Amino acid sequence: MFYFYILHSKLTDKFYVGHTSEPLEERHRKHLSNHSGFTSKAKDWIVVYFEEYNDKSVAYKREMEVKKWKSRIRIEKLISSTG
Repeated sequence: MFYFYILHSKLTDKFYVGHTSEPLEERHRKHLSNHSGFTSKAKDWIVVYFEEYNDKSVAYKREMEVKKWKSRIRIEKLISSTG
């Protein structure tokens, strides 16, 4: 299984958009660990949205699609559409 996912940090009030072939729980754990990179700025990231795919390239394309939006409002709408 492959995942497209969105994380949110209350501390920084930022979203992080990504994809992974790892179990989502493991990838989330790595975002919270000591590392360099965008998500290293906070340790309160939570998974606020995800989609499952059978194909890695489809998950990656979805990540790129959402990143191209460059719109917090569209991301918030996507997240709220699942509630």
